[in-house]
Amino acid sequence: MGNRCKKGTLGITRRKHLQQLAWVIGTGTVLGIQGDYGQVFPAGLGFQAGRGLTREQVERLKTTKFHIQQLTRGPRFHWFGYYDKFQFDPTDRYILGMEVNFDLRSPRPEDEIRIGIIDREDGNRWTDLDKTSAWCWQQGCMLQWLPGSEHEIIWNDRGPEGFVSHILDLKTGRKRTLPLPIYAVSPDGKWAVTTDFRRLADTRPGYGYVGFPDPYAEELAPEQSGIWWMDLTTGQHRLIISLAKIAAIPFPGRDTSRAKHWFNHLLVSPSGKRFVFLHRFRQPGANTWLTRMITARPDGSDIRILDDNGVTSHFIWRDEEHILAWSRRESPGGFYLFADRPEKEVHLVYRDPDGHCNYLPGGEWIVCDTYPDANRLQHLYLYHVGTGQKVPVGAFYSPPEFKGEWRCDTHPRVSRTGRWICIDSPAGSEGRQMFLVDLSPLWEVAETS
Repeated sequence: MGNRCKKGTLGITRRKHLQQLAWVIGTGTVLGIQGDYGQVFPAGLGFQAGRGLTREQVERLKTTKFHIQQLTRGPRFHWFGYYDKFQFDPTDRYILGMEVNFDLRSPRPEDEIRIGIIDREDGNRWTDLDKTSAWCWQQGCMLQWLPGSEHEIIWNDRGPEGFVSHILDLKTGRKRTLPLPIYAVSPDGKWAVTTDFRRLADTRPGYGYVGFPDPYAEELAPEQSGIWWMDLTTGQHRLIISLAKIAAIPFPGRDTSRAKHWFNHLLVSPSGKRFVFLHRFRQPGANTWLTRMITARPDGSDIRILDDNGVTSHFIWRDEEHILAWSRRESPGGFYLFADRPEKEVHLVYRDPDGHCNYLPGGEWIVCDTYPDANRLQHLYLYHVGTGQKVPVGAFYSPPEFKGEWRCDTHPRVSRTGRWICIDSPAGSEGRQMFLVDLSPLWEVAETS
C-alpha cells in the first residue's frame, strides 16, 4: 500500500505518528450533531448536496464522470464492510479500514486482522491501530467512529471467555474493553444493542464470528439468546428480546414451530428512541430463510412488526419515523418506505433489484449498489427521489471467485458531509481494496443552474 506508518517504516515510529494524529484530531475537528436521515453531521454544515435539483439538472448528471480513486493498495487486502456505520470522522479527513493477509476463504479462529486509519490529507497514509480476531467478511469487526465523539473508535474482538468490544481514544491512546460485542450503536454513543455472533456463525456464515460455538445450537428458539442492550460507559447489559419471544409471535400463513430462528441486521433510529432488526428462520431442509422486519424500544418493549411478507433485506432509517427497505411485498420486489407506527403504512419508492441503500444528507438522494450482473459488474448509482431518476456513478468488476461468504459487495458508505462515498471492490491482482468516490458534481450542477 502506498504510504504506510508502522514501526521502522519511512523512518517514523507508529507511536510518533499516532501522537501527530491525536494532535490533529484533538484540534482540527468539530463535534458531530444529530441530523436526520440516520447520520451525524459536523456542526454548522449546510446540508445542500444536490438539493432542489430540476429534472433537467438530474438528466445532466447522468453523463457526468465521477472521480473514483483507489484508496488502499496491496499486497495486503483492505475493506470496511457494511454500509450503515461511520467510516469517516466528522471532518471527512480520516477513514477507518481493516487489513488482512489472505482472501477468498472462511476465517479461522487463529486468523487476526489489523484495523487502521487513513489520512486523506497525508497521501492516504495508513496508520496501524490495533488488531482483532472477531470478524467476518461482510461486516468486519463492526469497526466505526463512536457516534457523538470526535476521536473515539469502537470495534469487536475475542476475549478469553467470549466476544467483547473495545473503545480506543485516538487522542489519549486510552483503550477500554466492554463485556459484550456491539452490533448497532446509539446516535449519542452511550449504548449499543447486539445479538449472538456465535449463533450467526452457525446460521449465516459471513456475518457471525468463529472461535466460540453456539451453546444453544440444538435449540430452535432459545430463551437465553436474542438481543442485548449494553451501556457503553459501565458495560452493564441485559437481554431485552429473546428468540423465544419473537418466535412465539405468529407468522401469517406459516408454521414456524420446527424452524431454527436467529436475529440479524440491527440499526438504531436517528434519535435513539427505537431500533430495527430482522427476525429470520429456516425450515428443516430448506435452502433459504424467511424474514420479517421488526422495531422496538431500547428496553425491548413496544414491538412492532413492520414487514412480514417473508423477504425483507437491506434497510436504512430515513428519519425517526420511516425506514427505507428492500422488500418483495409485490414481485419482483423494490425499495419501500415503511412508517414505524402501530398502524401499518407503506409505499413504494422505486423498483430495482436488491442493494445496500443509504441516504445522502438531506434525504433527496439515495445511494445504492447492485449485486454482480451477467458480466460480473456491480453497479453503484444515485437515485433522485424527487424526479425518480437514476444516475450511474460507477461499475466495478467482481471476479467469479468472489462469491458466497467471501464475496466483496461494494457496501457504499456515505461521509458525514455527503461529499464522499467509500466502497469495497476487487482491484485486479491486488484483491479486495477500498475506493473513494467524489460526489462533488452534485454541488457543481446546482451551482451552474
